[in-house]
Amino acid sequence: MDHITFLVAVVIVTALAFDFTNGFHDTANAMATSIATGALKPRTAVLISGVLNIAGAFLSTEVAKTISGGIVDDAQVTPVMIFAGLVGAILWNLLTWLVGLPSSSSHALFGGLIGAVWVGAGSHAVHFDKVVDKVLIPAVASPVVAGVAALAATYLAYRLTARARRDAVTKGFRLGQVASASLVSLAHGTNDAQKTMGVITLTLISAGALGQDAGPPVWVIASAGLAIGLGTYLGGWRIIRTMGKGLTEIHSPQGFAAETASTAVILTSAHLGFALSTTQVASGSILGAGLGRRLAEVRWGVAGRMALAWLITLPAAALVGGLAASVVKHGGNVGTVVIALVALALAATIFALSRRNPVRAGNVNDHHEVTVRHPAPAHAGPAA
Repeated sequence: MDHITFLVAVVIVTALAFDFTNGFHDTANAMATSIATGALKPRTAVLISGVLNIAGAFLSTEVAKTISGGIVDDAQVTPVMIFAGLVGAILWNLLTWLVGLPSSSSHALFGGLIGAVWVGAGSHAVHFDKVVDKVLIPAVASPVVAGVAALAATYLAYRLTARARRDAVTKGFRLGQVASASLVSLAHGTNDAQKTMGVITLTLISAGALGQDAGPPVWVIASAGLAIGLGTYLGGWRIIRTMGKGLTEIHSPQGFAAETASTAVILTSAHLGFALSTTQVASGSILGAGLGRRLAEVRWGVAGRMALAWLITLPAAALVGGLAASVVKHGGNVGTVVIALVALALAATIFALSRRNPVRAGNVNDHHEVTVRHPAPAHAGPAA
């Protein structure tokens, strides 16, 4: 612990702040469909999800090792670079949360780190082969696999229950959703909390507090799990609305199928050390479940906006992380303070904008679109 300087402590706190935003940004992955179908009350859903995210953090550390010793050269990384990368990831998470877009917190983190390390240490410090194998290929394959699995499971669920009473089918699948959504939450904690563990472990390695190729200490696992669990309980209602109501109108058999498919893909990838996006997996599952029900309406415009956000997440976060790293590199401690103050100001502005049209537990199922501010009535003049 002697090697943990003030700067390292700041980076660890920033990493846990990212973990917190990851929690409320990704609550929808586990609970959006259960809330949309009425299987769980909103507040009950986020409480269950928060507790199971904490539990899931203790199940595996393979993804954490991928980040701490995989996508970048830990021998050339400094705490300042990690701080800059985290700033890029946090700001992207907050911006996409504001507009209700379920983008990837994972890719925001990877992008921020890649941009900061590239600027701070050079392109040779980024292991692009590992980025392709462990990040980009899973990013393309995982939502497709989850979508196909959810489509097949939805089709099968409706075929098997075609002669049963509708109210009995709904009740049965809603009970099933309680279990399947809980498993997604557990899987999310296993996969996503590890990403922050990996960042903190990388920071400790770069500061000399841990040896090369070290795994995350117990206190890192516990703090990362607690941070993501608290963020989950806060409830990312804006994104829950988009995923629960925006892609398609979800019924209980579809919700159960989507959650089961997501769980299988996320847990398998965590075991293999693939740091995939649970958001992309869950979105692919919901889209597949929509396609699996006959005559279901799939809102392709929403799906298109989500796909666009997925495409630009990694480069956008990399750009912000790189800019932050450049300022810190040339400004030293003063540059670090400037970046921290600018990030805090932008975060406060985003939060203030969200208050213009808040989405809460009580109105999360009211609409399928998230707006930043109410449009003016047709007869009204221009807004002031």
